[in-house]
Amino acid sequence: MPRKVITGFSNPTVKFVRSLREKKHRRLAGKFLVEGLRLLTDAREGGRLPEMLLMAQGRDEHPLLAELERAVEAAGGEVIELPIDLLAKVTGKDNPQAVAGVFAEWDTRLARIDRTAAPIWLVAQAMRDPGNLGTMLRTADAVGAGGLILLDDCVDPFSVEAVRASMGGIFTVALAQARWEEFEGWLRQAEGQLVAASLREAQPYRGAPYAAPCFVMVGNESQGLPEAYEMACDLRVTMPMKGRADSLNAAVAAAVLAYEVLAAVER
Repeated sequence: MPRKVITGFSNPTVKFVRSLREKKHRRLAGKFLVEGLRLLTDAREGGRLPEMLLMAQGRDEHPLLAELERAVEAAGGEVIELPIDLLAKVTGKDNPQAVAGVFAEWDTRLARIDRTAAPIWLVAQAMRDPGNLGTMLRTADAVGAGGLILLDDCVDPFSVEAVRASMGGIFTVALAQARWEEFEGWLRQAEGQLVAASLREAQPYRGAPYAAPCFVMVGNESQGLPEAYEMACDLRVTMPMKGRADSLNAAVAAAVLAYEVLAAVER
C-alpha cells in the first residue's frame, strides 16, 4: 500500500489525530497517540502495532522505522507522511520526534486479570499524576509484576504524558481499571493478599509476612488511601522516615515496597 501524503492542517485525519491529545476524544474513539521510535518499537516487540503510522518528511532513515513501516503495512494499517511542522501541531510539541502512531485502546476490564500469573501485583487508587502512573508501570515491569490495577478515578493511562512516562511499560505490563467495590469483591473470590503502606496499626515493612499473590496498593498523591481501604487490607506496613519528610512519593513508595515483597515471595 503506498504512503499517503498530507500537507494541510485542515485535513480530517490531522484533526482526528490531534484530537487524541484530549481524554474525551480518546474515549470516544477508543484510540490513543504515541510519539517516538523507541515507544513504537517497544509496542511492536510487545505484539502491538499502530493502526496509523505518521512519519515526518525529510526524516533520517532508520532500520527500526523501516521494520515498523513494513509491519504496519502488512497488518493493513495506514502509513502517512507529513511535514515536520504539521507533525508538531498534531503532537503538540515544538520539537516532535520524526514518527508517531495511533493505537487502538485494549480491554482493561478486571475480569481479564489472571492473579496466578505472577506473585506480585501493583495497585494504584485515585492516582492523578501521569508521571507517577508511568513510573508505576515501569516498576511493575522491573519487578516482574503481573500488572497494574487502577482503582477509582485515576489519570488516563492512555494519555500522551502517561504513555511517555511509562517508557514502554504501557505495552509490556497488563493493565486493569475498576472501582474499589468491584476490585474488593474480585480479590476476595480467591487467594490474594492486599498490602498497603500505612500508619494505621502497621508493622515495619521489612520482614513482614508477605504472601503471594501479593497486591501492593498505594493511594492518591495528596490524600493517600481512604481509611476504609486501608482497614480492608490484609497487611499494613510502614517505612521509616529518617529525615524531615513525612512521606514518600506514591510511586516511589510502591517501588520500595514492591522490591521488598519480591524478595520475600521469591525466598
